[in-house]
Amino acid sequence: MLDISLLGTGGMVPLPNRFLSSMIMRYKKTTILVDCGEGTQVTLKMLGWGFKNIDIICLTHFHADHVAGLPGFLHTMANSGRKEDVVIIGPTGLIEVVQSLLVIARILPFKIIFKEINKDTLLNFGEIDINTTFLEHRIICIAYSFEIKRNGKFHIEKAKQLNIPHNLYNTLQNGNDVEYMGKILRSTDFVGELRKGFKITYCTDSRPVESLVSFAKDSDLFICEGIYADDKKINKAKEYKHMLFSEAATLAKNSNSKELWLTHFSPSLKNPEEFIDVAKFIFENSYVGYDRITKTFKYRED
Repeated sequence: MLDISLLGTGGMVPLPNRFLSSMIMRYKKTTILVDCGEGTQVTLKMLGWGFKNIDIICLTHFHADHVAGLPGFLHTMANSGRKEDVVIIGPTGLIEVVQSLLVIARILPFKIIFKEINKDTLLNFGEIDINTTFLEHRIICIAYSFEIKRNGKFHIEKAKQLNIPHNLYNTLQNGNDVEYMGKILRSTDFVGELRKGFKITYCTDSRPVESLVSFAKDSDLFICEGIYADDKKINKAKEYKHMLFSEAATLAKNSNSKELWLTHFSPSLKNPEEFIDVAKFIFENSYVGYDRITKTFKYRED
């Protein structure tokens, strides 16, 4: 089971009813935060998921509306009792930026492990693969794709026929060989082919670069910025390196994504839901994100 929530959907400045863009996801015992503008800890407190179990923080770029909330957020994590290492991922300059922000949060009870990205990269964290690709913004910016691996189905009947003890089932299903009764039991003999897991892609801030189509391919959920709804604002979107609703929807359609959540709205876009038909005309399964919109993904029955 995979839980996703947008903590904030605003761009540039926070509004009374709209926090800055941030996303949180949790799968089993791993929780990942993407971006951390000012006030992120407030909206997460409202969501009620807690701070202690956040293992990974992914930063898309270093504009203030995406990182300025980090010192306060890390302090809140510390106050929640977090002591385990925290991984922070981001583009080149990550260490300098975060260490500068932490001038006001020097004493933390956990170690920060930095993963600075300077090219398209695949990082593995247990059952979760984190892919990155570079975007087209006014500064270096990266998109993230999170893929949840799902092991093949365990052939229980075969294990029973060979009198394999139940306490070895999980080890074999997780891809590990074991020794039993003087013989090596191969995981591949008891586990079928990999089954479809989940894929979540998150993109903000950027123009609609072509590489995003393959990067977001077959996403169960594509979260993408749509700073302006009106196609007449295309020149402004190009000037500031952002996307329109229609451009995000086209990416969702061309990448064969199952669902699109629009986010990172301009402060001038007071009621983005009034313009959702602009996106739906291109990609029917388009939705306007709102603060703390939440969805749980469950595996389909085999």
